[in-house]
Amino acid sequence: MAQSLQLKVKHRLGNLDLAVDVALNAKGVTAIFGRSGAGKSSLINLIAGLVTPTEGRIVLNGRVLFDASQKINLPPEKRKVGYVFQEHRLFPHYRVEANLKYGCKRFDEANFSQLVKLLGIEHLLDRFPISLSGGEKQRVAIGRALLSEPDILLMDEPLSALDLPRKNELMDYLGRLAKTVDIPILYVSHSLDEVIRLADNLLLLEEGKVVAFDKTLNVWHSPAFSAWQPEAQRLNLLELPVVAQNPYRMQGLALGQQLIWVTEQPRYQLGDLMRISIGSQNVSITLSKPEQSSIRNILQGRICKIEPQSDRYDIAVEVEAQEIWASISLWAFDDLCLQIGQTAYLQVKSVVI
Repeated sequence: MAQSLQLKVKHRLGNLDLAVDVALNAKGVTAIFGRSGAGKSSLINLIAGLVTPTEGRIVLNGRVLFDASQKINLPPEKRKVGYVFQEHRLFPHYRVEANLKYGCKRFDEANFSQLVKLLGIEHLLDRFPISLSGGEKQRVAIGRALLSEPDILLMDEPLSALDLPRKNELMDYLGRLAKTVDIPILYVSHSLDEVIRLADNLLLLEEGKVVAFDKTLNVWHSPAFSAWQPEAQRLNLLELPVVAQNPYRMQGLALGQQLIWVTEQPRYQLGDLMRISIGSQNVSITLSKPEQSSIRNILQGRICKIEPQSDRYDIAVEVEAQEIWASISLWAFDDLCLQIGQTAYLQVKSVVI
């Protein structure tokens, strides 16, 4: 795939030395993830032209935005970069439609209508920002940024000021948006949930340095990400194709020759990849196949790892070449006498999409 952003920069930020050398794909969401103060927001500010790097080079779609050695430093308005901030920054004296059109380089009615529909803001066009919810304001801000026809969209923790219901609502819109727009999205976040749900690729920053950069699932399973895994349980992260539907509004995901059933998601069609997470505390183990169980997801596999914790055992079962973790009590472990190599059946009680 063609690389649309080449980023090789260094910059001094107080006591932090930011040094990044990466190339981003031409499409999809890349999450920039890390602790507060790691340099996440500073990195996208360098791309946007709001901060000037100490040294390096930034190239977007073959256009040089910054080159210290050549003394090239395009101003923000000439970089073709869309930016969505933590706060919406809408013009309070403009209605929503005027706010959206303010970002247009050239107005295209069809493109405008399509984007407004995609973001679900058709009914808001005549309203002023003061009358909008936090999630609605951010959807308008995203629309305004995209109507400027950018070559890349930068998002700096756009959900951080929203309550949980609004976050979930906006993440649904962002998921649809990422599949529709034909530009890369750089998404700064310190929320694990947002990264899991939205990111195709994951760039992990620590103290200004890139410690991991790859497909999200690859980084998730890498040693570099171990410090971010939840302590109370293991989180199984899977990306599986939709291969079946049933009359009960469920969709079947293929895990090898076995299926995991999830509640129907209208934005996913047959053949699409769906990412799901399964908490290890929502997985139980039996040594014989359950019969007449209300639990719909029962997977057969082989025990491949046993890791004792202070208050539980974490058991990894290999299912169709995928490791799925279950957490069981000390009592259950002793009672079942589990051993590596045993055939086991996993009962998956809850799946998060």
